[in-house]
Amino acid sequence: MVDVIIIGAGIVGCSLAYELSKYQVQAVVLEKENDVACGTTKANSAIVHAGYDPRPGTLMAKYNVEGNRLIEEIAKKLDVPYKKVGSFVLAFDDTDLATVGTLFDRGRQNGVPDLQILSAKETLAIEPNINPEIKGALYAPSAGIVSPWELAIAMMDTALRNGVSLYTDSQVTAIEKKPDGYEVICGDKRYQSRYVINAAGLYSDQIHNMVSAPAFTVTPNKGEYYLLDKNQGNVVSHVIFQCPSKVGKGVLVSPTVHGNLIVGPNAVDADEKDDVGTTRTGLDFVIKAASRSCDKVNYRQSIRNFAGNRALTEIDDFIIGEAQDAKGFFDIAGIKSPGLTSAPAIAVDMVSMLGAAGLSLVKKEEYIDRREKVTFRDLSPQERAELIKKDSRYGTIICRCETVTEGEIVDAIHSPTAPRSVDAIKRRCNAGMGRCQGGFCGPRVLEILCRELGLDPREIPQDKDGSYIVMGETKTRGGNN
Repeated sequence: MVDVIIIGAGIVGCSLAYELSKYQVQAVVLEKENDVACGTTKANSAIVHAGYDPRPGTLMAKYNVEGNRLIEEIAKKLDVPYKKVGSFVLAFDDTDLATVGTLFDRGRQNGVPDLQILSAKETLAIEPNINPEIKGALYAPSAGIVSPWELAIAMMDTALRNGVSLYTDSQVTAIEKKPDGYEVICGDKRYQSRYVINAAGLYSDQIHNMVSAPAFTVTPNKGEYYLLDKNQGNVVSHVIFQCPSKVGKGVLVSPTVHGNLIVGPNAVDADEKDDVGTTRTGLDFVIKAASRSCDKVNYRQSIRNFAGNRALTEIDDFIIGEAQDAKGFFDIAGIKSPGLTSAPAIAVDMVSMLGAAGLSLVKKEEYIDRREKVTFRDLSPQERAELIKKDSRYGTIICRCETVTEGEIVDAIHSPTAPRSVDAIKRRCNAGMGRCQGGFCGPRVLEILCRELGLDPREIPQDKDGSYIVMGETKTRGGNN
C-alpha cells in the first residue's frame, strides 16, 4: 500500500510527481506508454502563456499566471530549455481591437504583469515581418517558450531521484474501491494506494468512470502544425497570436527554444483519441490562416508536420478536485490550453488538496532539486576539449544537424527516466530533431541503444511499442541468402 498513485505521465502527472517527491510520501506513477510525455505533452505549441486569455474566476485563470512563474523557476533549476520571449495578439480590425481591450482587462484582473496595448507602428517596429495592415496588438512580455517534453522528463527525473516510482507500459484496466483506499489494476499487476490521482489526459473520462458516476466526456480535438528549419527561426522573435475564438487561441507563428519556427495549429475534432495524423486540408488551413499574421514564412523549409490532440470536455474549464462519490479519488481533467503552463501550479494545489484530505505532508530534509545536463553544442571550445579528455565519447558527433554527441546519448540512456526508443532519445537530447529528422543519425542511435541496453535491434521501437524499425535479417554473412 502506497500513499498516492498518479495515473498518467504527461506534463500534469510529471509535475505532480515532482511536487510530491518533496515530501515523505510514497508515490507511484502509472503510464500506459513506454515513456513519459507521449501524448498531448509532446505535440503542442510549447508556449508558456502569460495568462490574459482565461476568464477571471476560472481554474484556468487561477493556475496560469502562477504556472508561468513556476516554469521559469523550474526550467532554471532543472536545466530545461526556456526563453521568456513575450507574445503579441494582433488586431486586424476594430472588432479585434475591442477583443484586445477585453484581453488586456482580463490579464490585469488575472495578475499578468506588464501588459501593454501597442499601436500598429509600435508593434511593427518590434516585429517588422508581420502583416503591415494590423491595427494594433496586445503585448505580454511575460509569455515564453519551452521544450514541453524536456520539462516533463526533467521533473520526472527529479521525482525518481527523490524516491517516486514510475511504471511504464502500465495501462490501467480497472480500479477497485477498498476500505482503506483503492486497488489499481494494470493487466495482471495490482497496485494499492490510499489516494488516486487521475491525470490520464485524453483518457481521463474513462479512468474517472471506473470509480465514479460519469461527470464529463473527453472529445479529442486535433491541432496540426508545421515545424520549419532553423533558417526560418528568426522570421519572428516573439509568439505571434491572432485573437482567440471559441475553439482556441488560433493559428500562431512562433520561434522555438531550439531555434526553429513553429506554425499552427488548426482545431478539428479527431476521429479517435489516438488519431494524430496530419491532413492536406488541415495543413493548407494552417498556412492560409498564418499568412494573415505573417506571409514571410517559407514553407518549403518545413522539416516536419505533426499533430496533437487537445482533451476538450463539455465543461469550459479545467476539471480539478475530489470526485463527489469517490473519496480519495481526484481528477485533473480537461487540461486544454493553458494546460502546459498551468501544470506546475496545478500540482502545488493538488498536493494541498491531498493534505486537506488527510495525507501527511512532511517535507524531506534532504531533497535533490537540481539537474545538470551536458549540451555539447552550447559549450565553449575549451569546455568541449576538457569534456572530451574526460570521456572521448563526447568527441564523436552522432547527430550532425543538432551537434549531439555519443556521450550525450549515453547520458540520456542511463538517466532516471530511462528511454527505450529512438524517439525517446530525441526527446532527451535532440538527436534527430534537425533538418534530416534522424535520416543520418537514426541507425547510429539504434546501435547505441542496443549496445548500452544489451538488446537486439528488433526490440527497439521508433517510438511507441509496435513502431518497429528492424523486423529481421535480410541476409547473413557467409551464406547463400
